Amino acid sequence: MSTSNIPEASPLGKPAAYQAQYTPSLLFPIARQTKRDEIGVTGTLPFFGIDIWNAYEVSWLNLRGKPQIAIVTVMVPADSPNIIESKSFKLYLNSFNQTRLAGPDALLELLRADLSAGFGTPVQVKLTMPDAFSSLQMGELDGLLLDRLDIEVDNYTPNVSLLTARHDEPAVEETLVSHLLKSNCLVTGQPDWGSVQINYVGPQIDQEGLLKYLIGFRDHNEFHEQCVERIFMDILRQCKPQKLSVYARYTRRGGLDINPWRSNFTTGRRPSNLRSARQ
Repeated sequence: MSTSNIPEASPLGKPAAYQAQYTPSLLFPIARQTKRDEIGVTGTLPFFGIDIWNAYEVSWLNLRGKPQIAIVTVMVPADSPNIIESKSFKLYLNSFNQTRLAGPDALLELLRADLSAGFGTPVQVKLTMPDAFSSLQMGELDGLLLDRLDIEVDNYTPNVSLLTARHDEPAVEETLVSHLLKSNCLVTGQPDWGSVQINYVGPQIDQEGLLKYLIGFRDHNEFHEQCVERIFMDILRQCKPQKLSVYARYTRRGGLDINPWRSNFTTGRRPSNLRSARQ
């Protein structure tokens, strides 16, 4: 797996023969730094965070040939050198469909090794087996809903000039949420739908401008992780909060959802991985 892969060379938008036997070479890593250069993130990262991947279409065969299923959750550090293109991730997972394994632990070992190699850093992988499905819960991002605002919109590309804050007033702490985030795949242009939660401490951000800015991603082509980092950096530079976190939960495609979180402060807790109604 080359770390110099570019999105245009990925399986996206191309016919793909599904491999039903274990094929780790299907994973297609893409270096994060290229897009970070574009938004002016070089050297020490101004944030930390994780990308939470949930895979709902995972199956393999036991040694007697009986199909097994599980939900897979992968936690990827934001400082990993690479992301993995999501169609290649799906093709890789499908390569287990007719692969016989000794048990869930054998699958877990392969996933950890292959995904850590692809992302370029150790990742955490968890299997949820069918006997635990009933314990899974749903939940929505909490915060003040920006979508309540009655606004007029005529721009559907990100416009940083819409982001303003009241720098002459005392700092506030707010958590703001919108379900109107939509961006498009960097290569195919297919829509990616998401909800976004912004938590900050600092000058109060103008909510109408923020909502218009977020809606401005509607015609924007970028991968999920890159959109969240762009939102984080634009708010950080334009509004200058002392503390900031941005968390997006995107709806699934091909049995995978991707949920990036970026923050410059810690509460000692990771964001919740509760599945939302749209996921």
